[in-house]
Amino acid sequence: MKKILTLAAAVFAAALLSAQAKLKVGATPVPHAEMLNLVKDDLKAQGVDIQVIEMTDYVILNDALESGELDANFDQHIPYMESTNKEKGYHLVNAGGIHIEPIALYSKKVSKLSDLKKKATIAIPNDPTNGGRALLLLQAAGLIELKKDAGITATTLDIAKNPLKLKFKELDAASIPRTLNDVDAAVINGNYAIPAGLSATKDGLFVEGKDSPYVNIIAVKDGNQNDPRVKALVKALQSDKIKNYISEKFKDGEVVAAF
Repeated sequence: MKKILTLAAAVFAAALLSAQAKLKVGATPVPHAEMLNLVKDDLKAQGVDIQVIEMTDYVILNDALESGELDANFDQHIPYMESTNKEKGYHLVNAGGIHIEPIALYSKKVSKLSDLKKKATIAIPNDPTNGGRALLLLQAAGLIELKKDAGITATTLDIAKNPLKLKFKELDAASIPRTLNDVDAAVINGNYAIPAGLSATKDGLFVEGKDSPYVNIIAVKDGNQNDPRVKALVKALQSDKIKNYISEKFKDGEVVAAF
């Protein structure tokens, strides 16, 4: 009887371990989901079975992570995560930084910054963090000047000088590539620019520097950052395999490894 009970306990423990080894990770398609799929087999060999769930909406990805529908997500940088926590009272934390996707200003109507005319319309993301990031980029490009106390969550209300009297169209970040023909220029996040066939270094009128603080991370709910499955995932992504993938696929600097 004792042996039977021991065997039953072992079977139960094995089943429980198998269930714990599954990991649901939400990600935007390029390059995040591509990276996850590259390390999927490596993690499976370590007993971690990741399910990659592709989405394009940052908001939904964080809602799903906070609610427990996802175990982790891979789509955002730290400032965006922190703004979500502050705005919604969420409890998301950084489990590890993977790469930077330099944001850039693109245009189908002009080929250089100096060609932008007065009252040109520029599309920027409408979420606080990426909107602020876009305005900081435009300031670095010399197109506007922000108030001295404006930080990474700057809004158009923080514009102190606008010599060209530029107009701003604030849109959902994912939709901006589709509006590029309808505006004079647009600031587009890397993970939306790449699927649209845009290269920051080739097509960008002005590109964010490589010292950007906007490192894309694996985000989890607070308390799960030390989960062995999450640690294995981060380690797999911070690997030579991913570094080589980045250097080979994104030779023009659209994605830069941050480890």
